[in-house]
Amino acid sequence: MFDAKAKSRAKIKVIIRELTVLTYTRERKAHWDKVFTKNRTHRLASHYHHLLQRCYQFHVPAGLRVLEIGCGNGSLLAALKPAFGVGLDFSMEAISVARDQHPSLMFVQADAHVLPFETSFDVIILSDLINDLWDVQRVFEALSFYSHNRTRIIINFHSRLWQIPLAWAEKLGLKNRTLAQNWFTIEDIRNLYGLTDYELVKHEREVLLPVGIPGLSWLLNNVLVRFWPFWIMAMTNFLVARPLKAKYSLRSERPSVSIVIPARNEAGNIQGIYARLPVIREQSELIFVEGHSRDDTYAAIQREIEQHPGQKAKMLKQKGVGKADAVWEGFAAANNELLMILDADLSVQPEDLSRFYEAAVLNKGEFINGTRLVYPMENRAMRFANLLGNKMFGRIFSWLLGQPIKDTLCGTKVIWRSDYVLLRQQWPASFDPFGDFDLLLGATKLDLKIIDIPIRYHERKYGTTNISRWRHGLMLIRITLAACFKIKFRMGKL
Repeated sequence: MFDAKAKSRAKIKVIIRELTVLTYTRERKAHWDKVFTKNRTHRLASHYHHLLQRCYQFHVPAGLRVLEIGCGNGSLLAALKPAFGVGLDFSMEAISVARDQHPSLMFVQADAHVLPFETSFDVIILSDLINDLWDVQRVFEALSFYSHNRTRIIINFHSRLWQIPLAWAEKLGLKNRTLAQNWFTIEDIRNLYGLTDYELVKHEREVLLPVGIPGLSWLLNNVLVRFWPFWIMAMTNFLVARPLKAKYSLRSERPSVSIVIPARNEAGNIQGIYARLPVIREQSELIFVEGHSRDDTYAAIQREIEQHPGQKAKMLKQKGVGKADAVWEGFAAANNELLMILDADLSVQPEDLSRFYEAAVLNKGEFINGTRLVYPMENRAMRFANLLGNKMFGRIFSWLLGQPIKDTLCGTKVIWRSDYVLLRQQWPASFDPFGDFDLLLGATKLDLKIIDIPIRYHERKYGTTNISRWRHGLMLIRITLAACFKIKFRMGKL
């Protein structure tokens, strides 16, 4: 008897919950149908939506497969110029307006909690939507079915500090009225990501002034919002996340690797490279790029290639000059899925490449960066001035990239070949003498997850450094300043 009563009460609770959800959805659908029937955009909202479009255009290059959930009139989706664009909204009036204004895109009426697709997308957008959803966790879980391992989930939502100002803006008729909203913190969303197998790649704060005032709007929304304490007052949280889907397993298929080794005046180190390469060499090709050496580096490479016929390898005679140019030439000649850089001076041990390989294959990160600044170094491995410079660039780049990074100039880096091709399209090579900054800046432009791998840094045993501390240091400062204007302040074309 008691079991029957308990089951009856449970059924009643389920029915009440379903009715509550149904009522919640109907109220919001009716509300937004009414808003889009008027098809009128308030001046405040118009400028705010323009600012959001610029944010999304920075993160989403044209020509991708893009899904926007809660698309409204479709203006944001259209501004991104997707190769295949789909907008979804539960308001039929919104979908009708979107179809009229953007006939080249596809618009579907559906509830975000029950998505009707059978395909994957490169980018999935939820712009000012999670504020209005009944069950955000359920929606995040559903997105995994429409994501591949390189999909970016991009959302934006209002900061709770703006709850009262936005309420007054509604009362004054400066923006459309909204029903009772969810008010999330960053910690709330990070927790939901953890529950649904996503990882936050970066978090940016946008919009200090949602009103268009010449000069002042640009200063506040492009520059000051990037700095403390101004970012505390930002109106919008802008988050980029990725699904934690591993493409490979170390126990199954192992992706092939191209290890690019720039070598200039490194004759005494070539034999050591072959002797110390880890087990990944079974799936790897070595690409030596010989850079106009004054010693017999060229002959040393030839000898080792001939003595190790079982190891796939080739040597390029560098056409240009500098390490960056050598890396780009090596990457262009690479045929395998994963691209690695190994400095020929052996200051980073070849044995450590296994760690980089595992981090990439298991999707711990999408751009794997070595850091020399965790473990103690050998006494003469790095000059004190260089150490200070590396620490300074690490701090600056952590702010610049929106991701923590400790060492920008460690020569050992790993990236997927497919990502490198896109990186070159989004961030053309600059005057970076080493290529490290270009790779990091390009990776953040693609919103790749950057992860540091600590390594022990060793003193060079043969030859002398090819680095000019002050000349190259000034060049790197110039690159950093230029990147600040392009990436942080969104000034000029990339």
